[in-house]
This record gives sequence, C-alpha cells and structure tokens, in this order.
Amino acid sequence: MLNSLANRLIAILYITFVFTSSTVFFLIALLIRLLTYPFDRRLWLLHQFTCFWASLYIWIFPPWSVTTIGRDKIDPGKTYIIVSNHQSLVDILVAFTLFTHFKWVSKAEIFLIPLIGWNMILNQYVRLERGSKTSIKAMYSRCTEHLQKGSSVYLFPEGTRSTSGKMRPFKEGAFVLAKRLGLPILPIVINGSKNAVPKNSLNFHGSTRVQLEILAPIEPTTFVDTSAAELTLQVQELIRARVAEEQQS
Repeated sequence: MLNSLANRLIAILYITFVFTSSTVFFLIALLIRLLTYPFDRRLWLLHQFTCFWASLYIWIFPPWSVTTIGRDKIDPGKTYIIVSNHQSLVDILVAFTLFTHFKWVSKAEIFLIPLIGWNMILNQYVRLERGSKTSIKAMYSRCTEHLQKGSSVYLFPEGTRSTSGKMRPFKEGAFVLAKRLGLPILPIVINGSKNAVPKNSLNFHGSTRVQLEILAPIEPTTFVDTSAAELTLQVQELIRARVAEEQQS
C-alpha cells in the first residue's frame, strides 16, 4: 500500500515538473521560431531545442535510463522514413534523444495538449486523425512536403501503443511514402519502455532500462520491385525479431 502511494506521488511530482517547466521551454521555443524562421525553413534549430527539452525529462529522472545502439547508422545528410515499434508514451522522449532531424506524425489529440502540443505545431509536425480519409490524404501531402525539403519523417506504423509489448500489425502508410518518393527506411527497435509508462497508466512503475536500437537503413533500390504491402510485412518482421516480448514463448 505504502509502495503504491509512493509510486503515485513520484508520478504526480514528475508530471507537475514536466508541465511547469514546459511553460518556460515553450516560451524559448516560440522565441527560436520567431528568430530563425526567415533562414531556417526546415526548423532544424527548433527541433534540436525540442530534442533537448524532451531528453531533459529522461536525463533528470534516474529511474529511467536509455541505451542507444547503432547511432552511427544514421547519416545526418540523408532523409529517412523512420519507423519503430511503439510500447509507451516514453517512446517519444526516447526518440528525441537521437538528436536527429525529423518531423513526427502524431495523432491529432496530442496537438491539443497545452504547451507540448503547441510546440508540436511550431515544429510543423504532422497531425493525423484516425479513421479519417481526408486526414490520411493530408498526412501524405504534408509528409511529402517535409521529405522533399530534406526533413526525415518519424512514424509508428502500429498506429497506437501496444499494451503487452508485443507488436500490432503495421499499417502501410510509411512504406507507401518510401516507395513513392524512393527514400530509405530507417528501422528502430525500442525495448523496455513498456515498463516505464504502460498504456492506460500514468503511474510510476519503478526503474526501467530502455534500449533504442537503430538497424541498418533499407535503401530504396532494394524494394523497387516490392509492393507496399510486402515491404510493410518485411520491415515489421525485421523489427519484431528484435523486440524482447516477441521472443518470449
């Protein structure tokens, strides 16, 4: 009982700190946006600041640790379709620790969160309303614009977080984009984040070690003759083979 109350208190204090500090960080982000807009059309500097903002919430919280494997596989001069499995809200913070330039594709509700959602709007991240064909079409259009300007795009092909850690079927959107634009796919595997903030919970669940593994990019020349559906399954199985929960009997 006491342990449960302590975990709840830690969660409340952490969430309070996140939203309190976000007030200051959002004002800084707004200033960066105003000062750099004339010459930083991709909003690279604003995204780098957002990476710092998000990473800080990992760095200052000792129970959460992140280990990154394969960072050298990312070529900062290339534009990628980045895809990964999705276990937890913490995945977003973890992905920002890469400090590589990308635009998120995220569900529309996240953009409504005060300060954090507003910063997503400043960064011109891409919103998506589930089940809306109009929104899906707009998502493809916005992603195409960003990719053609040299900004990578990060998507969770599962569409939503897993409750068990085992992967949901991938949707084809990311892979349609990769084929349509002839861009490399950068697969990323996230392990351990499910234990930090499981779906449908904002409570503290003890110490968590998260591993972020960047796999070798899949070059477009290798999937020219592969359908989007086949490519989706191939990348899904590539990532599945590295997810811990998928290896448990």
